Amino acid sequence: MSDLDEAVLERWLQGVVPGFTKLASLEKFPGGQSNPTYRVATAGKSYVLRRKPFGQLLPSAHAVEREFRLMSALHPTGFPTPAPIALCDDATVIGTTFYLMELVEGRTFWDGSLPGLQLAERRAYYEAMVDTLAALHRLDHQALGLGDFGRPGNFFARQVDRWTKQYRAAQTDDIPEIEQLIEWLPRTVPEQTRASIIHGDYRIDNLIYGVEEPRVQAVLDWELATIGDPLADFTYLAMNWAIPFDGRSGLGGLDLEQAGLPSLQDMIARYCEAAGRDGLPDLHWYFAYNLFRLAGIVQGVKKRLADGNASSAEAAATAARVLPLARSAWAEARKAGATGN
Repeated sequence: MSDLDEAVLERWLQGVVPGFTKLASLEKFPGGQSNPTYRVATAGKSYVLRRKPFGQLLPSAHAVEREFRLMSALHPTGFPTPAPIALCDDATVIGTTFYLMELVEGRTFWDGSLPGLQLAERRAYYEAMVDTLAALHRLDHQALGLGDFGRPGNFFARQVDRWTKQYRAAQTDDIPEIEQLIEWLPRTVPEQTRASIIHGDYRIDNLIYGVEEPRVQAVLDWELATIGDPLADFTYLAMNWAIPFDGRSGLGGLDLEQAGLPSLQDMIARYCEAAGRDGLPDLHWYFAYNLFRLAGIVQGVKKRLADGNASSAEAAATAARVLPLARSAWAEARKAGATGN
């Protein structure tokens, strides 16, 4: 039984999808604490519906309208995103704003160690991942009509302020490490030298690869995308080499050579070559920022769980990550020169 009114949705689909006749099934995908996502099936074809959560939401969060606009600009360039089909901001259809896009078939990897692949195959999947990210960062957002999609300058300063406000809006506990980060991060923001489209949550489980080849077929989950410093994206991806191996995207502690996986230095070199950079600055400040931001996102899940509005059965486990993330962020800040306990 779906949590959406299937009869009303079916009438809407008949009006926007050429040849659509009858809704065969509507199935919610597992996982994803942010914007609930569904497989919409007809007798001969399937689509994907992505909606905002029900209930009261944090300011600027869950902006599926922005996702739809961005994919509408990216897809015609050949960059791998699902084809957007239609956006609906009429809350009488399913109770909130949503959009429909094509369903891209392929492989998704939830474990960054890629246990389902042969050792000799694994490196190529990581190389495809970083090449795709560099390709995104090379796109001209002005030429794509996305000049107003985000303010390009002072990106990290504005993001620290934004995620501080998001954290405060969802705060449920007093965490000393978060308070130290809120004081230290704005004082130590590094200089920004480039601006590009950035995904905001670029990691291996947000990619769909070809069924039998290391080619990225689609990049998913554009909720946090904006115009900003491309180092925000790359360093968020690079954190996977520091986060302890946990059966998800973290690789820390693995013998990478034995696992057939590239080192972080390998990925930095490949990204710099593909993106046209001479090198990257020290990453510890960026790791501290990204972990702080992630703590803010997870704190939002924790608040929705407390309010009874979390969308995933895994929300409780996710919410428990706030304190470990805060402590890891402060540890990276210490490596970047922060002082204090």
